[in-house]
Amino acid sequence: MITLHGRLLIAIALGMLSIFSSPSPSQEKRTPIIDTHTHCFAGKANKLFPYHLLAPYQPDEPATPELLLERMKNAGVDYAIIVHPEPYQDDHRYLEHCLKVGKGKLKGTCLYFADKDDAIEQMRDLVQRNPKQIVALRIHAYAQKRLPPFGKPELRRLWQAAGKLGLAVQLNCEPRFADGFEPLIREFPKTTVIIDHLGLPYSNKLELHDKFMRWSRYPNTVMKISSLPDRKKNPDLDVTLLLRAMVKEFTPRRLIYGGGFNDTPTADAYRAQREAIRVHFAHLSANDQALIQGGNAARLFGFELP
Repeated sequence: MITLHGRLLIAIALGMLSIFSSPSPSQEKRTPIIDTHTHCFAGKANKLFPYHLLAPYQPDEPATPELLLERMKNAGVDYAIIVHPEPYQDDHRYLEHCLKVGKGKLKGTCLYFADKDDAIEQMRDLVQRNPKQIVALRIHAYAQKRLPPFGKPELRRLWQAAGKLGLAVQLNCEPRFADGFEPLIREFPKTTVIIDHLGLPYSNKLELHDKFMRWSRYPNTVMKISSLPDRKKNPDLDVTLLLRAMVKEFTPRRLIYGGGFNDTPTADAYRAQREAIRVHFAHLSANDQALIQGGNAARLFGFELP
């Protein structure tokens, strides 16, 4: 039988144990900051990683993963997604180089074309070579001459294959082409669909953006807050009004942020892009802001807490 004195000693010991085993505030896990939209380029002069013959544009200057990591550290960003850029088309050698340099801090998206016979096989091989590092298949629909095969089995098969590989489908899509994707969003509800760059808004008429807003009724859709429209080029576009509408429709749990690193990545510009996005959500609770700045992306893309 334990005496009163003995019970007191046990209580003191347990209390001391809890003090030494409990993490201090600096040791507690926090929500990471995750930039979900960066582009890396080897540069036009690089012969090891050349641009594709069908590249729609070719940045002259390099934007390397080493520089990206430096900019991230300077801006307080923990992790980033490298969105495989169009100049490389479906050649992912430079992306794989970037992922190796990142050593777990960087993950990437891939780009394949539904009308190419070996697209699914190539995508599967890339994912298997880079386990847990390829997180999404990006599909472009903003240039009339380079649209995916809407309504055809090829696009459906590519979309389905991406879902089976555990990838999200990431759409760089203008509102005028949104209807072509909606049947696939409905058919594959377990595949996450990410809408890039606010859905590329070019007008203050929010009704033109309603197609993307209506997609919020599908639980598998996520809106990316990136590439905020330039007010000088779009003086009639009220970005604040647009973002408030997105918070209302998608809720903070289905918003992610990204952007600011490309072929002109000055330190000031990178920090300024993050801040420009952050101030638009300053009215939200600290928890909601943390979700947008990284909590949602950590869950979607499998990043660990730092």
